[in-house]
Amino acid sequence: MAWTIFTVPSAKRTEMDAALRDDLVSRQSQKVRAASALGGPADAVYVLVEGTPESIRRAEELLAAAGQRLVPPESERLLAKFKEEEEAASAGMGLFFTDE
Repeated sequence: MAWTIFTVPSAKRTEMDAALRDDLVSRQSQKVRAASALGGPADAVYVLVEGTPESIRRAEELLAAAGQRLVPPESERLLAKFKEEEEAASAGMGLFFTDE
């Protein structure tokens, strides 16, 4: 699956929200996290979009007006953090539904 990660200043949140509501982009997996929670600046958010190559190109085109696309190795480090967070949440839900 193709993916991209952007850093968006908090002041550009409106532009980011508009980009993520695009017809093609809105149908993809999107995760928005406070950058400070992942070791980034306090006045920004990180945006991860995963989906088809076409949708990722569209997301990059639209999000470029709001923020900056991150490139490896920074983008790969953040992708790993997003995945760790997702796995931790899944593990927590597993404990919630486990009979003891």
